Amino acid sequence: MSSAAPNLDANLAVALDALLTEQSVTRAAARLQTSPAAMSRTLARLRRVLRDPLLVRAGQRMVPTPRAEALRDEAGAVVRRLEALLAPSGGIDPAALRRTFTVQAADLVGAAVAPGLLRLARRRAPGVSLRVLAEEWEAGPALRDGRIDLEIGAIDHVDPETRVEELVTLRMAAGVRAGHPLTEGTLTAARLAAAEHVAVSRRGRFTGPLDTALAAQGLSRRVSAVLPGHLAAMMLAAAEDVVCLVPTALPGEPPSRLSDAAHALGLRLLEIPLPLPPLTIGMAWHPRHRVDGAHQWLRDAVRHVLRPARAE
Repeated sequence: MSSAAPNLDANLAVALDALLTEQSVTRAAARLQTSPAAMSRTLARLRRVLRDPLLVRAGQRMVPTPRAEALRDEAGAVVRRLEALLAPSGGIDPAALRRTFTVQAADLVGAAVAPGLLRLARRRAPGVSLRVLAEEWEAGPALRDGRIDLEIGAIDHVDPETRVEELVTLRMAAGVRAGHPLTEGTLTAARLAAAEHVAVSRRGRFTGPLDTALAAQGLSRRVSAVLPGHLAAMMLAAAEDVVCLVPTALPGEPPSRLSDAAHALGLRLLEIPLPLPPLTIGMAWHPRHRVDGAHQWLRDAVRHVLRPARAE
């Protein structure tokens, strides 16, 4: 008489792959959008099933056992096969796409993304066209209702159903025209505060993180103009002795496309001698597009355009 077949659970394979990849219960839980307590229980179950501890503590981190090392590649392959099996379609041919994508983005982000996306579409998906809208709608409902396909920028809404992927983290630099007095000598917080500034705010606000950092030093700046977009602020800084903020790559990182417009206008980018919060650019979409082949092509194209390529 044959023995009973084992009780197979595909979720265990997914959890095993996450645990062996992240080598952390907390990070694996975040990856699978579950709680650390639930992931700890799953790890305990995997240990019983496989009769191996899999991950053991070594100081402040966890390290895989030899059995876990041997299982890592196979676990990943099994999960990829499961995803392919359960996907509703087998992918798309970009050359056969006939679709208009609607993207919501700030002017600077749109200017940075559009040229690269159009070049990719021209080469690989000539039937794709792009509509870039200003930040006119609340992104969560607009994504849900299908008014936009993708939001690109600093994603600050917390709609729980929205999928968000971080693409690049930047810092802010002071952008000035080539002959601006700040280009001579060392830029100090006091000299920066004493200069005339242009601010960017869709809501017309005169203050932001730079004012907070200056206030911590007992300083304040004079904002002579508030404009709704970065491109307009850069054009003003290219023509007048005003300072505008420009996103640029972190030290040691490849150049960012979000600085291209500033360079094209001839702006000098000066390092701000104050601790400012970083700027993270990401993309957000509704989960109904997760396995849509055309939308996957769009997301891959945005990653290709905005994620800086390192030199080999």
